[in-house]
Amino acid sequence: MPKLIFILFLTLFSVSSCIEIVDDLSLKSDGSGTFKYSINLSSSKIKVNSILALDSIDGKRVPSIEEIKQKIQQFVKTLDSQNGLSNVKVEENYTDFIFKFQCDFTSVLTLQEGLKQSIVILSKEKSLTQLEHNWLTWDGNKLVRSIPEITGKKINELNDSDIELLRKGTYTSITRFDKAVEKCENQAAQLSKSKMAVMVKTDTYRLKENQDILENTIYLTTSKN
Repeated sequence: MPKLIFILFLTLFSVSSCIEIVDDLSLKSDGSGTFKYSINLSSSKIKVNSILALDSIDGKRVPSIEEIKQKIQQFVKTLDSQNGLSNVKVEENYTDFIFKFQCDFTSVLTLQEGLKQSIVILSKEKSLTQLEHNWLTWDGNKLVRSIPEITGKKINELNDSDIELLRKGTYTSITRFDKAVEKCENQAAQLSKSKMAVMVKTDTYRLKENQDILENTIYLTTSKN
């Protein structure tokens, strides 16, 4: 999925090992819904501040906070112009480095295509191979979820020299529906009491080692709850 939002947020979390990521998808029976994605770097804010004070790291230029703000504004404007997407919002906290993104979509296809197009435009590249696959498929009764390859690529770039920090980091995937869930294929998935929401959670270290750990196929009941 989504950084998953992606280019800017993933750039920020690539400089930090201790991170909390939450992707939250609310999906209606007609395929429309709301997507939310948040990155919390508050546990690593000292490290992030120290990196932002540098001119470059690992041969790559470090952007200023003002440049990051401008890029996020450009991202919101670009994404909001994509067909099928609306109510694009980003909350930015540069004290604790907490970033929250959300948008409404008319279908999971328009969500993915809108994000892909926006990332390509902002990256100024004609295409990105990490964006070629779809991380969401929906047939009206079955949802197949994974994490976007571009997110996985950034997670692989996290420095594993400090394993404990990676173990403290978390990635939580939440899916909400307007009718009950019948079953899930991911054995680690937790079903809410209402049976209308599914959560899969792992730590950053395990996700770095196995990015399939969050994959899930969710089947819904054929009638409303």
